[in-house]
Amino acid sequence: MKQRINKPVVIVGAGLAGLTAANFLRSQGVPVILYEAGKQIAGLAQSFHDEDGFTYDFGAHFITNRLANAVGIEAICRDVPRYRETVWLGKKHYGYPFGLMLVPRYSASGFVSRLKSLGNSEVESAADWFRAQYGRALADDVALPLIEAWSGASSDELSHSVGSSIPGSILRIVWLKLASRVMGHAISCGYSREMPEKPSVWHVYPEGGISALCQKLSEDVTDSIELESPVEEILVEDGRAVGVRVKGRVQEASAVVSTAPVHILSKLVKGTDALQYLSRFRYRPMVFVNLRLSGRHLLPDVVTWTPESRFPFFRLTETPLSMPWLAPEGKTIITVDIGCEVGDEIWRIEDEALGELCIENLKLIISDARERYLGCRVLRTPIAYPIFLREYEEDRLRFENGTGIEGLYSVGRNGEFMHIFMEDVYWRTLRKMRHLAASRINKQQHEK
Repeated sequence: MKQRINKPVVIVGAGLAGLTAANFLRSQGVPVILYEAGKQIAGLAQSFHDEDGFTYDFGAHFITNRLANAVGIEAICRDVPRYRETVWLGKKHYGYPFGLMLVPRYSASGFVSRLKSLGNSEVESAADWFRAQYGRALADDVALPLIEAWSGASSDELSHSVGSSIPGSILRIVWLKLASRVMGHAISCGYSREMPEKPSVWHVYPEGGISALCQKLSEDVTDSIELESPVEEILVEDGRAVGVRVKGRVQEASAVVSTAPVHILSKLVKGTDALQYLSRFRYRPMVFVNLRLSGRHLLPDVVTWTPESRFPFFRLTETPLSMPWLAPEGKTIITVDIGCEVGDEIWRIEDEALGELCIENLKLIISDARERYLGCRVLRTPIAYPIFLREYEEDRLRFENGTGIEGLYSVGRNGEFMHIFMEDVYWRTLRKMRHLAASRINKQQHEK
């Protein structure tokens, strides 16, 4: 046992979770080796800059001043002054949540549904949950079409956990949105469950892009990062993680921390079939089309949700409305989110044709979109969001309690198969790494 404890902790993946784990363990004097399959760190937290002065992220990322302070990049962050959302329905837009609350049909239906649901918490599907919480009218017109476009699954097939995982109540959302307008900051709302959301916690954006977060975390562990080194196997003996295989060689380990998507983790683990049930878990592929256009303030607000089936996309984000420095003066970016499947028509379509498809449909919202169009950049990811299907909900809840393999930790949004954002990834990873470090100390003391 003494020899095993003295071996390094192996970390699989150099995204936010993997770097957070490595950074914390190193600070506790724990030796680490971090293997990254790609050519660079950051994973889905990468930022891109083009020659025309536009900055892109994988989707619209936000971090908070609290996270920036914890990591130590607060000095290079700018405050995000605003972040508002709207829903486009029937050629009109309705602010979220205030505009939708003023629609009599929605408010009346929501009131009736909440009365009916009092004392009745037994819901199984996402459809049941949203209709009970928001009312049938708002659920059927807005919430359910959006989660179906986002997940690629029927709301009847999705678990109620899709809804119950949304942080905060309507009243809390209203309070934080009002506070945001008063304070002139984009107060964090619905982005954290691990730490309290309050008016003193708002969104910021680092110079150089979101990837600056990972760059900072990597500074003290650079010598332990091995790029272009995909882990081929995670080795388990007698129910305990003992090492990994990389490029055909074995690296022994005192523990293994994985950020791999769980259905891939189930294939990596050798020596036990304890995680085979994870092979059924699914993720939603996504295409993000970053449209460059002349002008600014082209959308009703920063985020525009489009639940109507006539649109091929479900969300539009004009990031320069909240972060004007992401585009040159007099120009803007609109990020278009399109759910798809790997290999389908959307996934295979050429970038230029995909941009044309978006512009053609965007004309229903921005009449002169064609005249303003300056080109696009397309980002694709085969693993964007976990899909909470009812068919494996019991297994998902089981996995929330850990891998069941001693010394094997799974962290990060994909590694935990959870709907969590960057701040929660950080705090949850820290919590698990504190447990790992404490376990090492206990074993060392037991040795003596």
